[in-house]
Amino acid sequence: MRFAGDFQATKQNAILIFSATFGVVNNSKMKLLLLFSAPGFPEWILIFLAILLLFGGKKIPELMKGIGQGIREFNRAKADVKQQIEDGIKEDEKKEAPKS
Repeated sequence: MRFAGDFQATKQNAILIFSATFGVVNNSKMKLLLLFSAPGFPEWILIFLAILLLFGGKKIPELMKGIGQGIREFNRAKADVKQQIEDGIKEDEKKEAPKS
């Protein structure tokens, strides 16, 4: 069962979203919320179709392979930097330990 207050709140939210979307309201928090909100199912379908049209069915596996290799390389570099930092910390601790 819906109450009149629920309808009024829904109407106000719709007005806020509409006005923030089209720049009627200068509410930066609302614009930021709309900008970074996660895309829904219809948006993902549209994104997928646009990628399919741009790259074609044969290029998508190559594109995904390249993205996967890039992510693996990034993770390796991240692990190397982390290891170098840990080694540097251990080296500093070893230098300070003999002084006692």
